[in-house]
Amino acid sequence: MKINAENINITKASGEKVPFNIGKLKQSLLHSGASSNQANEISNEVIEMLVEGMSTRKIYKTAFRLLRNVSRPIAAKYKLKHAIMELGPSGFPFELFIAEILKQRGYKTQVGVVVKGHCVTHEIDVIAERDNHHFMIECKFHNRQGYSSDVKIPLYIQSRFLDVERQWKQLDGHAEKFHQGWVVTNSRFSDDATQYGRCMNMNLISWDYPKHNGLKDWIDGSGLHPVTCLTTLSQKEKQQLLDKKIVLCKTMHNNHSVLQSIGVKPPRLQKVMEECSALCEIYVQTNHQHDK
Repeated sequence: MKINAENINITKASGEKVPFNIGKLKQSLLHSGASSNQANEISNEVIEMLVEGMSTRKIYKTAFRLLRNVSRPIAAKYKLKHAIMELGPSGFPFELFIAEILKQRGYKTQVGVVVKGHCVTHEIDVIAERDNHHFMIECKFHNRQGYSSDVKIPLYIQSRFLDVERQWKQLDGHAEKFHQGWVVTNSRFSDDATQYGRCMNMNLISWDYPKHNGLKDWIDGSGLHPVTCLTTLSQKEKQQLLDKKIVLCKTMHNNHSVLQSIGVKPPRLQKVMEECSALCEIYVQTNHQHDK
């Protein structure tokens, strides 16, 4: 008997039950670079194993496994959200990753800077500057799904920003600059948090907020993928790269000695390099299609 997937409820990481959405699954597979036939075949296989109340994590892991059998580079792109959550256990690799994306967008960046505020000193995760704009960025990293940053986060960051801004405005050439506090997270913000951010003219960036300009869109637009995306490296090897402050696949794509330094030897070294190159190719092809 054929399963009607729309009648099956699945469980999100937050515990919320929602109807299974086959269209959403197909779209995420297509977005990762899968063909229409591949997306349809994988979606149909997922439907076959669906049961009432199944977790979104189990559905994702099944789709990822099936996609990896088809193409490791496409699977690497598909696991992007989970790969960002693997930029831990500390939040520092996430800060480096955000700084790299902003560099790609034309900003001059600094990571982990101690600055003097009007009242006290502050350690700022990322400082970004471009033209007449100067931003203080706090990064909120979470290594599990279902987490939401509440209004206390932007409240706290805004108070720190105002202390720093007062001091910045006394620096030469800063009086006329536009200053702003940002909060960037790989999870989500509560409704109160986003409302406060808008009210106080802060820039709040989460995985999918603001719409069409969230962290996911930033990564898609930059083509920069974290090393944790790679399916050809072990967790230990990924952590070794993060410990060396290497967060981008692009870094290894341009220099394979980085992989040799953590003990990756031929022929596996070639497989990792091929996956890195293919990830860059998928980005180029996807953007070429969008430009048509």
